[in-house]
Amino acid sequence: MMKFLISSFLVLNISLASLVFASPQVAATQPSARFEPSNKSWDWADKTLKKMTADEKVGQLIHVGINARFANQDSWFFKDLRRHVTENKIGGIIFFGAPIYETTHIANRMQEAAKIPMLMSLDAETGIGMRFQDATNFPWAMALAATGEPEFARRMGVITGREARAIGIQHVYAPVLDVNNNADNPVINVRSFGEDPDDVARFGIAFAEGVQSQKVIATAKHFPGHGDTNVDSHRGLPIIDLPRQRLTSLELVPFKKAIDAGIGSIMIAHIALPQIDGEEIRPLKEYQGGDAEPGTEIVSEKATIPATLSHKVQTDMLRNEMGFKGLIVSDAMSMSGLTLYFTQEEAGVRAFLAGTDILEKPENVDAMIKGLRAAVASGRIPMARLDESVRRQLAWKHAVGLTEQKITPLDQIDRIVSGPDSTKLTDEIAEKAVTLVRQESGLLPLDRNAKIAVLGISNGFDGPGTMGSFAGTLRSSGLRFSQGYIQENSLQPQIDAARKAVSEADTVIVGLYGRVRSGAANSVGIPDNGAAILREALASGKKVIGLSFGNPYILSSFPEMKTYIVAYGDMPSLQRASARGLLGLQQFTGKLPISLPGLHQRGTGMSINYPKPLVLPRPPYAPVAIAVRATGDVVVQVEIAPAGDVETVHVISGHRFLIPAAQKAAREIKFAPSESPHGRRVLLTYRFKLDSKPENTCCESIPYLITVTSPSKLIKQMIDNSVVE
Repeated sequence: MMKFLISSFLVLNISLASLVFASPQVAATQPSARFEPSNKSWDWADKTLKKMTADEKVGQLIHVGINARFANQDSWFFKDLRRHVTENKIGGIIFFGAPIYETTHIANRMQEAAKIPMLMSLDAETGIGMRFQDATNFPWAMALAATGEPEFARRMGVITGREARAIGIQHVYAPVLDVNNNADNPVINVRSFGEDPDDVARFGIAFAEGVQSQKVIATAKHFPGHGDTNVDSHRGLPIIDLPRQRLTSLELVPFKKAIDAGIGSIMIAHIALPQIDGEEIRPLKEYQGGDAEPGTEIVSEKATIPATLSHKVQTDMLRNEMGFKGLIVSDAMSMSGLTLYFTQEEAGVRAFLAGTDILEKPENVDAMIKGLRAAVASGRIPMARLDESVRRQLAWKHAVGLTEQKITPLDQIDRIVSGPDSTKLTDEIAEKAVTLVRQESGLLPLDRNAKIAVLGISNGFDGPGTMGSFAGTLRSSGLRFSQGYIQENSLQPQIDAARKAVSEADTVIVGLYGRVRSGAANSVGIPDNGAAILREALASGKKVIGLSFGNPYILSSFPEMKTYIVAYGDMPSLQRASARGLLGLQQFTGKLPISLPGLHQRGTGMSINYPKPLVLPRPPYAPVAIAVRATGDVVVQVEIAPAGDVETVHVISGHRFLIPAAQKAAREIKFAPSESPHGRRVLLTYRFKLDSKPENTCCESIPYLITVTSPSKLIKQMIDNSVVE
């Protein structure tokens, strides 16, 4: 009721599109109508366009990129951004990593200064948590596909759109519709839904429909497909030398289906397609910089025009042949795949003439605007072409409600963002996504009596906190282990400590944090210092469990690894789910959405064959436990002999008055025999409840749950005795 009252109040100040906040549960279960500008939107766009100067129209094409932060209004940061709004008349802002409130606040300040409302955008492939640490970060697209359930993608899209709108974002740069059919791809990888174009389309469209149900624009990227390349366009210009027939049958499939489903915008990639547009280009003699880490640029002396500047790709193929009528957005104009070959002045003009409506994140805003203004003044850019893109963008601004309300209320954010439904969904996805690719017999679930080392190897520079969720879940579940962590700049004492922990262990769990790091030379790989320790462990014959919290293809570097699990990302939910799977607290159900070349096919995914009990005694509820009203779970791990008898019982947690009965009952369980000579393990949870209705819940899921109840007469007798005393 309170949520309804709040929403009813907000409707006085919020556009009709924002009414979705009032009932997120309805939005999560009902399909939405096609989202596109209405006749009213186009009428407003036409009226507004007639009043605009040429410079105002040029400014609308530019969307600058910033990392928001608190900034005094007299600071250079604030004044320079406001200058772009008031003098350069920019059309929007794309936000990168920053605190949420600072982002919304500065967006509001800039909206106040803008004559025409600005379109605020965000990369949100994993929800708004992709850019904001204080928001829920959902698993990557490939993890969604590993669940096999597109409904997860749609629900995630709903939450992403709802949370984006709540912080003042109307344009989401997601989903990724690249078909990742190249195992060496350093920039797409787990950002893709997989290698099957139909699956990519199913999951991507579901996500987009969820986003657009919240009156937020979704963006399919990176057209015409960035999957089949081994070059990161943040560092250089990928060349995809494929004929149109191949593109039509594979790369373009998800984009065409998304267009037919009503996607609002499409992002163009900085990739060369010589068989589509063979115009040759040469590197600039004086490179002015870009998104690549300095010194890691990849330069091709002979390349062809990137899709971002190609009329044949954008206008002929995307607009005319594929029938796309929405917004065309460039990939960041600061990426080295573009800046190595073109100045900002020329790049802006060429991209716009090719068909782009929004020029995202220029490396030099003033230079790009200068080039565009000059091209308009000279007639190189026809006014009719300029009006076409500006009118389209204006209509979408009206469609998302910016003409009714461009200022975002700060007091709604903590009622909408990162609520319980966000946390619940990210955990649901993670539990279904984690994939057991291969396993050494008898190794899983973990033997809690073994000497275990947990080693994290990362291509980032975040420190041991990188593996915090994984190690924390293992410890909180009662597992004892030594721990090490390695990254590229680790000091020798850290490396020595990690090597020592691994050498002294019987079982080594290795978290492989080879994550996508756009623009970095070591994207999707792991550092040599950590890889060396892993190779030593494998060569020694130790039991090694590899978990990929990033690049799933990394198994190809360690094919001798006998147990391998893919989590598809380092999000806390995925790390928690992986730890729970290792411990036997949940089953593995994910399936690979990609193939691991020469090793495993797409669709691979194992589950642990937990033994079923033939005889399952239910422990008594001890009178002393009833007397003190002891309740709760007693969790034990049992070691099972091949014949089915319980050999050992390891108590993990529980009330001291409840443990003895649970231990005794566990020892008396008889399991189905096994032909394997290896011991088997299973977790049992004895749930003690003071009521008179026993539940026969075992053994549907992992861990096995056995409820233990006490007859009401016995409870009453114990209470009566205590009263007499």
